Amino acid sequence: MSSKEQGNKVKSLPPGQRPVKRLLRWGKDHPTITGSVPKIDLGSWTLAIYGEVEKPLKLNWNDVLKLPRIEFMSDFHCVEGWSVLGCRWEGVQFKYIVDLVKPKKIAKYVSFECADGYATSLSLQELLGGDVLLAYKLDRNFLEEALGAPLRLVVPSKYAYKSAMWIMGIKFTLRKELGYWESRGYSDNADVWKNDRFSR
Repeated sequence: MSSKEQGNKVKSLPPGQRPVKRLLRWGKDHPTITGSVPKIDLGSWTLAIYGEVEKPLKLNWNDVLKLPRIEFMSDFHCVEGWSVLGCRWEGVQFKYIVDLVKPKKIAKYVSFECADGYATSLSLQELLGGDVLLAYKLDRNFLEEALGAPLRLVVPSKYAYKSAMWIMGIKFTLRKELGYWESRGYSDNADVWKNDRFSR
């Protein structure tokens, strides 16, 4: 996609979407899959990055904050039909994590494991875009619990169920692992510009 095409997309909404002013808060505006927002203690929280990688990692909160930080403006699209334009995310570019752990040649996919039992996965190739982040701030504030604190994935080109919240584990795999919503009839591709909401 050319930079001109990308610029045109930023100025418009994907098909079937309407703009709203802010992200819905899980547990407040929207029910969670378990009925409550996970309570995570930053003092004991760790992020495990493992699977088909040469250098598995286990990071605590301070480790994450020491990683190179990036800011990125992107739009956020929920499969239910609402979008928030111009979100300012801050965090770690996912491709930096890839460089750290050095995936094996057989690693084709990445699964994200969350504190509430949620899971989703994407291809490694999809996660190498410069706008894909492990985010810990939104609009210059640390994330609220209801928005996925302490760490969430942000994949702007996909519907939000691919942007996993409350991440605890990142697993590199040879084979695709269907996530929570994907195994319940939602599209595994989740391309917002193709209106790809449900599996066919």
